[in-house]
This record gives sequence, C-alpha cells and structure tokens, in this order.
Amino acid sequence: MTPAEISTRALLDALAEGNGQADAGPLTLGQVLDRFRARAFGIFLLLSVLPAFVPLPLGAGAVSGPLVSLAGLQMLALMAHPWVPGFLSRRPLSREGVAKFRDRTSGLLRRLEKLSRPRNEHLIDHPAARMFTGLLLVVLGFLLALPIPATNYPFGLILLAYAVALIERDGRLMLVAWALGIAQIVVMVVFSGHLARALADLARWAGGLLG
Repeated sequence: MTPAEISTRALLDALAEGNGQADAGPLTLGQVLDRFRARAFGIFLLLSVLPAFVPLPLGAGAVSGPLVSLAGLQMLALMAHPWVPGFLSRRPLSREGVAKFRDRTSGLLRRLEKLSRPRNEHLIDHPAARMFTGLLLVVLGFLLALPIPATNYPFGLILLAYAVALIERDGRLMLVAWALGIAQIVVMVVFSGHLARALADLARWAGGLLG
C-alpha cells in the first residue's frame, strides 16, 4: 500500500507502531505530512483532533482549535499542502498518544472505513468545495478553542469525519461532515445566545439586589 492509498487505520498503525526498523524512531509532524503528501490535509486534521480523545493537562480545545483553524485557513486559500510553523513541524509525534487515539476510535474508524471509499471526489478537490470545507473548519476550530465545557468530544467526532473524508477521498462522507459541522455551529450559536441572555438576567438581578 503506497502512502497515497493508505487507509486511516493503516496510517494510525504506521504512526503508532512503525513499519520496520526505519520507522521505529522519532517521527516529526513535518515528516508525516511530507511522507503522506497526497492526504496531508486529512492527516494534519486527524492529528489536530487527537487531543480531544487523549486527555491533556491543558484544555484539549486550546490545543486542537487553533490547529483546526490553521488547516481550514489554508484550505480556504487553496494551498496544495499544509504549512505548519517550524517548531510544530520539528515536534516529534508521541507514538503512545497515537496508539491511544487509535484504540479509542477503532470501532468508529472501522465503521467509517466500511462505508468510505473514493467517490464524488469533486466534493474533495473542486476549489469551491475546498474553500467551503476550509471555511467550516475555521469556524469549528474557533468554537472548539472557546472554553466551553463538554464540547471537546462532540467537536472531535465531527472533525474526525472531516479527516476521514479527506484521507479516504470520500465526497459523500464530506457532505455528511458539512451537515454535521453546520448543525454544530447552529447549536453553538443558539447556546451562546441563551447563555448571553441568562448572564444578562443574572447581572440585572444582582444589580437589583445591590441597588
């Protein structure tokens, strides 16, 4: 299987365990993106959402959100290959973290891969489709970065669908990912509106007590 044809689970196996002695040492993000250039945006997105499934000392959204938005901005600009800052490009990937991510998502990935295959690829490659995908990723990454409780996992699942669609070149799955992304954005907007009104009511009530 060539890097251009690798499936999502096979990719995770390669990153977690290595394929032979040459792959057993440290592997940087830049090396991964160069090695799997044909699927680089999907792989970058997949690695960006890893913290949503592997607990970190910091909030996962604070790590994943900006990376997701960065990928989205570059797709919006129709860049052929993702660019990452040098300090991230040279950062070694944690094989243990990738293995935990693979194990926690194995059931979902198995089901997605059974349903996914290269089809309707114009929804992956067409400039308008790439720009729309990028725009949704920018917004979803921004919302993910906000310190809102209990949102990391739902966002992670939605963004995982985007990543698998890009890696597997499945336009139909991308349509599903678009719908899920738009629905999540609408939910967050409605929730934010209710929260803002509740905070305003609380402020008026507190002001009345103090007055």
